[in-house]
Amino acid sequence: MTPVTEARRPGPRAPRAPGPKRARGRAVDHGPWFLVLPALIPILVLSVGPLLHGILLAFTDAQSGRTGPTRWIGTLNFRDLLQDTLFWESFRIGLVWAVGVTVPQFLLALGLALLLDRDLRLRPLARALAIVPWAMPEVVVGIMWRIVYNPDAGLLNETLRDLGLGDGRDWLSGLATALPAVIVVGVWAGMPQTTVALLAGLQNTPRELHEAAAVDGAGAWRRFRTVTWPALRPVALAITALNLIWNFNSFALVYVLTNGGPGGRTRLPMLFAYEEAFRYGQFGYAAAMGCVMVAAISVALAVFLAGRLRAGDTA
Repeated sequence: MTPVTEARRPGPRAPRAPGPKRARGRAVDHGPWFLVLPALIPILVLSVGPLLHGILLAFTDAQSGRTGPTRWIGTLNFRDLLQDTLFWESFRIGLVWAVGVTVPQFLLALGLALLLDRDLRLRPLARALAIVPWAMPEVVVGIMWRIVYNPDAGLLNETLRDLGLGDGRDWLSGLATALPAVIVVGVWAGMPQTTVALLAGLQNTPRELHEAAAVDGAGAWRRFRTVTWPALRPVALAITALNLIWNFNSFALVYVLTNGGPGGRTRLPMLFAYEEAFRYGQFGYAAAMGCVMVAAISVALAVFLAGRLRAGDTA
């Protein structure tokens, strides 16, 4: 009996080979990565890679025309940067520029988007004309506005003379007028993209809500406050945050208009870092400036987004 019982006792089973379903499951799990790679590789090569290289460069004494090897100097560039009053003055100018451009840009774009959302006779033509500044390169915009601001034969001064409002002035060379004049150009050049984003948000708002509010006797302002703005808030939050980043990092427009002058009154942080790197050859020091700007704008943007989202949740 014992041998028979031992013969009937089942032995250990051999491990089963993965079936076709398991193989297909693993292939499906890896599938999304192959779909993401075409977009991920350019970001890693063109954005993340240079960013990491710039961070490493900020801890070195890299200079142009240097014959010896680049040395690791730790936080020396950042310690020198803390005592650089010219950089912090340019940082203050950059904040004034970013806020001074973003706020009126948003308000004017909101009004234009509300106008273009109405049933106008030539609405397609008006929408096409509204995005013309967006289609122009920043260098072309800067050259065009330099002609407008020309002290001798510029359109602005000629108009002021014709209206009897004075003989005009040199708008881009005056210490008191250079930054406001450049801010006006920044608002004009960046308003179309904000208008397009807000107009898209307006068109996604259901018309039935406006009709119901009008039937209930709500006026234009109340309909905007209770119907339009709640639907538009996510788009407004996103485009405002992006505009703050873009405006703070502006370079080409201000460079063409004033090259940072007069007397550094329009020298934005990006212009300051550019001069340190490519005029004076201090690559490590300029990279440290870039790291400080990235950190500062990230913190400011995080605080801004947290506050707006908290306000949206409590509204």
